Amino acid sequence: MADYQRLTHEFEPVYNDDSKILILGTFPSVKSREHHFYYGHPQNRFWKVLAAIMKEPVPANIPEKKQLLLKHRIAIWDVIQSCEIIGSSDSSIRNVVPADIPGLLKQSSICAVFGNGRKTCELFETYTRPTLLADFSDNQQKTEALACIHKLPSTSPANAAWNLQRLVEDWEQKILPFL
Repeated sequence: MADYQRLTHEFEPVYNDDSKILILGTFPSVKSREHHFYYGHPQNRFWKVLAAIMKEPVPANIPEKKQLLLKHRIAIWDVIQSCEIIGSSDSSIRNVVPADIPGLLKQSSICAVFGNGRKTCELFETYTRPTLLADFSDNQQKTEALACIHKLPSTSPANAAWNLQRLVEDWEQKILPFL
């Protein structure tokens, strides 16, 4: 049985001044850590889903992935800055240090936050939402918009109940109104 490792997130969020939505994950998988970028496991459907929604080719490398995101005003990051984890198992995550999502939101035009899967949303509610409520207390409308995470079905291969077409339809319905 594998042991827990204390790991720190090693890559930056992808966003710019034009980003309108933020899609969050939990923490990079083993494959993502090896590739030094988000959703690096070849079975993860994240890039296929976004490409289908945006009517673009599936990006083949990191520069193309960044271009797809920024062209369509999408930011991505993870809820966790560091944690103890066994391999890629979200269910094993413990001793979380959250990422500075409130800091990112303060310096961007992001108006909606989405969670790629249930665990992401749970972590956001536990670690990020309370900070957002305090940090944006002077702007009630922005606080309400950003402190509410919109749950998306996970693009992980572990979510076998959702095929690619079903993921695309659900994601499209939820994120396009904000873009």
